Amino acid sequence: MNIKDRINSIKSSQYYKSANLHIHSNYSDGRCDFSQLVLQAQKLGLKHVAITDHNTVEGWQKFNYKDYNFLIPAVEFDCFYKGTLLHILGYGIDPYNKNLLSICAKTKKETQYDIIRLFKSRHPKKVIEAIHTSGGIAVLAHPCCCWVINLDSFTKNLKNLGLDGIEVYYPYKRHRGIIKFHSRKHIKALAIKYNLIMSGGTDEHDSLIK
Repeated sequence: MNIKDRINSIKSSQYYKSANLHIHSNYSDGRCDFSQLVLQAQKLGLKHVAITDHNTVEGWQKFNYKDYNFLIPAVEFDCFYKGTLLHILGYGIDPYNKNLLSICAKTKKETQYDIIRLFKSRHPKKVIEAIHTSGGIAVLAHPCCCWVINLDSFTKNLKNLGLDGIEVYYPYKRHRGIIKFHSRKHIKALAIKYNLIMSGGTDEHDSLIK
């Protein structure tokens, strides 16, 4: 099953109980070890899991993920477009693809600290193209936090750049809930309008097992 079909096959009721496609390890700004998160996901019986570290695929390169069929190789890139900071998730990527690696972080700080990541932000067109070249799909992360007046037009522009999906199932906890500018209901309507894949995840930065 290709990555588009796999994510499309995940029902809304499966987020976040058996599917979590937005998790961070200590390869970026998460607190848990990559392998520890995999074992936790296995213990919880999750069926679809993506560890999406900021601007790096180092964890995927160092972990034998092909032995775990519930894992989806992924990454999250910081982008800047039309005066707005946004994050684009790449799912089903090849962590050894040269084009993808060319836009990955060159230092550890570029995966951890917000201010450094802001100044190292990439253009979404370049990110989407690199994700596609590596065999993956590009998904707009936590879109309710995009600081734009017309999210419809913004999403349409990203779709024209090659965007494949949008993160519909997202809890908007912590600071994400404070800086939320749009409703989740609106996001789902945009996904339907522009025929975008709907994904979801908790954006976990800590342990999966509380």
